[in-house]
Amino acid sequence: MVPDKTLPLDQILLGDCIETMNRLPARSVDLVFADPPYNLQLGGDLLRPNNSRVDGVDDEWDRFEDFSAYDEFTRGWLKAARRILKDDGALWVIGSYHNIFRVGAILQDLGFWIMNDVIWRKTNPMPNFRGRRFTNAHETLIWCTKGKDQKSYSFNYDALKSLNDDQQMRSDWLLPLCTGPERLKDAEGRKIHPTQKPEALLYRVLMATTQPGGVVLDPFFGSGTTGAVARALGRHYIGLERDPAYAAAAEARIAKVAPMREPDIVAIRSKRSEPRVPFGAIVERGMLRPGEVLFDERKRWSAKIRADGTLIAPSRDGGIQGSIHSVGAAVQGAPACNGWTFWHCTRDGMALPIDIFRQQVRAELAAG
Repeated sequence: MVPDKTLPLDQILLGDCIETMNRLPARSVDLVFADPPYNLQLGGDLLRPNNSRVDGVDDEWDRFEDFSAYDEFTRGWLKAARRILKDDGALWVIGSYHNIFRVGAILQDLGFWIMNDVIWRKTNPMPNFRGRRFTNAHETLIWCTKGKDQKSYSFNYDALKSLNDDQQMRSDWLLPLCTGPERLKDAEGRKIHPTQKPEALLYRVLMATTQPGGVVLDPFFGSGTTGAVARALGRHYIGLERDPAYAAAAEARIAKVAPMREPDIVAIRSKRSEPRVPFGAIVERGMLRPGEVLFDERKRWSAKIRADGTLIAPSRDGGIQGSIHSVGAAVQGAPACNGWTFWHCTRDGMALPIDIFRQQVRAELAAG
């Protein structure tokens, strides 16, 4: 992926995010990740049971006159973000119950198309010290494309499945708050930024919806988590931040990150993008033989390989014939089946999925 050479890649730009985005080239950015002000509307100090003050969000940048002012601000930055996104680009925004529903309604009004809402469930949330509400133990992320009719966008399904022990990644993510050495602090031990996000959260977002070499823009850069993770994963970042102190801390943080430059480490390979290998090619090469019996992992069903690369499975009607996929679905009474992972064979006394032969052929094709 080759980014636009006119972009200020891997830089933090100081200033108003809307004005800065409006100066960038249209359709030039692959992903926008936004962690905007939450408009918490806090009234007074929040105290722990021991009367110590909770270090919450009471900064000027999180204060708006009213909901109307917040909505106007939200509409402005979302319009600017939509203009700079490529036609196959996407946007993530994170928020709490204070703002995420307002943001969601506005992005829909502007034409964005919501793909998922993701719940970040915190393993270590701050308690509700007053005991008058539930503990706020989650935040919500919205992932959306530029529009309903957008057919092309990045989603690395297989990479996310691999991260999740070969199970489909769900839309509820259990991750801890940013704590320990990852939390940026000043010389007096105080948090540099009150809402610093954990790198694990951004790692998952960027692994899911960007490609190596892609450009990720964060209009509310803060402590630079987006930039740190982008650099580590071989992506480019553009950070927009109006607070010089935050920008300086983020720049120092990112400078310490060693990017992963080895292509085999950074690359994300989708099974759908790999060369198609028909089952018949496996039979032709003698990796599996006509007449050999295949079975499912629990050995409930079996089928014989035919010379033309189809299978035949016993049934009351005399036999089910067809592809590895259609026969696998039929014996289970299922609407669909991935025959490559469903059917197994025996080699050296071990039951192995027949997909190992497809992967072997793909490796040969890549080497050739």
